[in-house]
Amino acid sequence: MLRLTSVAKFYGERLVFKGVDLELRPGRVLMVVGANGAGKSTLLRVMAGLSRPSAGELSCSLDKGQMAYLGHQTFIYPEDTALENLRFWTGLYGLGLGDEALEAALERVGLKKFSQERAGHFSRGMAQRLNLARVFCIAPRLLFLDEPDTGLDEASRAILHQEIERAGQGERSVVWVSHHLERDLAKADEVLHLDRGRVAYHGPVAGFDASVMAGASTC
Repeated sequence: MLRLTSVAKFYGERLVFKGVDLELRPGRVLMVVGANGAGKSTLLRVMAGLSRPSAGELSCSLDKGQMAYLGHQTFIYPEDTALENLRFWTGLYGLGLGDEALEAALERVGLKKFSQERAGHFSRGMAQRLNLARVFCIAPRLLFLDEPDTGLDEASRAILHQEIERAGQGERSVVWVSHHLERDLAKADEVLHLDRGRVAYHGPVAGFDASVMAGASTC
């Protein structure tokens, strides 16, 4: 599904990370962990095709339309209604979904009664739920999550975690950066730990010593 071989990223002369090797198979949840500034978000953007690697090779067997990226920034269009936002997003993917399907996605995240309200009036949690509805419409085979639950209430977070569990049970895969390691680590299959520009660990969750992250923020 996705393979990285000796991938590195520099900003000018500053090393972000190097020597990243991994192969992501269908039905897997990979959690990327590390301290502040370790390069977790940058790695996700490289894996998602949103940023070019400075060195190494990245290959993906999926089309762009089979992947989705959900971060802590929602990128909603504030002057458009919730329904109009979904029409625009799904139109970019060429899905041609009707309003009934779009409203069903909004209902799934508890926003159907707000479908005609401008998204600029939404709270942080509502805006992120709208972004999550976009993911439901796209139904990607590969989902990248960069601290997606920032600002979410408990109900919205439960919806998100349910989607992650569903993804890991089928042919879809998830690459996930979380700032709640103790809470979320058990939901992953694999861990990739970035430390000082290098991969300190990559393997099953059971083999990862979470105590090495003690005292370090995983944001």
